[in-house]
Amino acid sequence: MLDIKWVLENQDHAKKAFEQRGSAVSVDELIRVNDERKELQLQFDELRAEQKSKSKLIGQYKKEGKDAQPILDEVNQIADKVKELNHKQSEAENTLKSLLHQIPNIPHESVPVGSDESANVVARSWGQKREFAFKAKEHWELGEDLGLLDFERAAKLAGSRFAIYRGALAKLERALIQFMLRVQTEENGYEELMTPYLVNADTLTGTGQLPKFEEDLFKTTSGYYLIPTAEVPVTNFYRDEVVNEKELPYSFCAYTPCFRSEAGSYGKDIKGLIRQHQFNKVELVKITKQEESYAALEKLTNDAESILQKLNLPYRVMTLCTGDMGFGAAKTYDIEVWLPGQNQYREISSCSNCEAFQGRRMNTRYKDSNGKMQFVHTLNGSGLAVGRTLIAVLENYQQEDGSILVPEALQHSMGCEVIKKP
Repeated sequence: MLDIKWVLENQDHAKKAFEQRGSAVSVDELIRVNDERKELQLQFDELRAEQKSKSKLIGQYKKEGKDAQPILDEVNQIADKVKELNHKQSEAENTLKSLLHQIPNIPHESVPVGSDESANVVARSWGQKREFAFKAKEHWELGEDLGLLDFERAAKLAGSRFAIYRGALAKLERALIQFMLRVQTEENGYEELMTPYLVNADTLTGTGQLPKFEEDLFKTTSGYYLIPTAEVPVTNFYRDEVVNEKELPYSFCAYTPCFRSEAGSYGKDIKGLIRQHQFNKVELVKITKQEESYAALEKLTNDAESILQKLNLPYRVMTLCTGDMGFGAAKTYDIEVWLPGQNQYREISSCSNCEAFQGRRMNTRYKDSNGKMQFVHTLNGSGLAVGRTLIAVLENYQQEDGSILVPEALQHSMGCEVIKKP
């Protein structure tokens, strides 16, 4: 959520940023609602002052033996107006807050300007693409040919966009989760959290999924929501708290299943594991002081990259443009892994600095060295999306006979060097 004070003091910058991010709310609309709120506040304060002043006269009149009824009637009339104004004032506050909740974050000055992914910029690339002496297959073909990936029975159990892993493929997914957690906790300095998979509306509002993106969520009949990513519960860990500046930054990682309705994705990635209603992910979250967040973004992105490097999977890092970033991000790097079966790069991690956008929504603050209260900066990124990493392993390590070589980093966990058809 943006600071209305910042918008008012930087109207030209805000108008430009709102246009770049495609905001449905205009700066002029914010100013109008804020002016109405301030005017109602002024009227309320004046009436309250008058109410208190006249209330004192009642006691004075009674003490002096004067008839206090006229003044009492007047105070009661003022009280009714105060009550009405208080209601209008609350409505104006809620309207302003609702508008602010709908506005995307302001992009950092280093973010390239553009309307869609065509304006994204390659920041760097890593690894050598493997050359095949045969036509590389896509992951879903490989998995089904091995008899280890079953979409048909998953559809029978739950519907489309679900999958069942069998045998060595289920073990590979589990090995990847353990590998990612071990690297992030033992080598990259993250503390592991195990969080609820169901959260309340306040938690999703804190990270920005609500109210704007409710259609993307699965909601239970009791009012809880299934988490779309571990970013939601982990980032909210210190919601409505003042944290100790000396303890910052916090670096957390968490494995969770994630649940998304994939609203608006009809017809996209129908085959395979790319876009599922349920998938596994290891999430990285950093909570920092304001002046340290951009250095933290570089480290968090490097930490996510380290998994791909250890698995020897080629990838590139993209700096997203203003029109392609997520709602809460001020700057985002997408890590895209090479998939030879699809002959293209696909996103496997999105690493973002949200600056104070989520901190303000969550009301998570710290007292800086000058004694001033500041909102924390929050960062998040996948470290990594497990299913997409499994896809990358299948496609990059496939053999002509349909078997899959196991990356060296996973061979101990898997107990084998190659995955063959049972």
